[in-house]
Amino acid sequence: YGMAAWCYVWRKMNGWMIEPARDIAETKRLAERASSLGKDDAVALSFGGHALVYVASEVEAGAALVDRALVLNPNLVAAWTASGWVRTVLGDTDAMIEHMARAMRLSPLDPLKFSMQAVTALGHFFAGRSSDAASWAEKAVQEQPNFLITLRAAAASYASAGRSEDAHKAIARALQLDPDMRVSNLKDRLSLLQPEHFAKYADALRKAGLPE
Repeated sequence: YGMAAWCYVWRKMNGWMIEPARDIAETKRLAERASSLGKDDAVALSFGGHALVYVASEVEAGAALVDRALVLNPNLVAAWTASGWVRTVLGDTDAMIEHMARAMRLSPLDPLKFSMQAVTALGHFFAGRSSDAASWAEKAVQEQPNFLITLRAAAASYASAGRSEDAHKAIARALQLDPDMRVSNLKDRLSLLQPEHFAKYADALRKAGLPE
């Protein structure tokens, strides 16, 4: 149930949600089943909690599941990764970076390392460290050049760092993968962000060339 809920995270990340209301309802159902059946299963709680936060925008409920997963197994990469995503929504940039760093230390060759690097880039971007953000975004793109969150993080970071040509290339690739993406529907593809973070992010992507 936890992994099934997590599939909807990837649907939203990649802009594949056709009927959002139905997908959100199904995500909530699956995550609630994961938490009720797997109260002591850190893996189930990590994936279910991540899905509740990212897809269903149920931040408190999802964060509680992820925090319990960390108590149950503080060495679980999935729990630290999910916690990093939760801190993205909460706007805690230091925790975003720290939790993803823990995940990467625990699993330095993780197949999802690119997502950890992308969130790390966003943490530095939101904190105003454009150079660090661009450096982490480059690593993420090298790991996985076809992931929208990675490409958007790169575009925003490059734009903020004054690297206009690189920013335009990153957003052009993102639009190849998701031709319907616009500033106006960006929120449909993101987890909740703090208003000031979303405004900064949208402005940087606008500068990178994302259409209104």
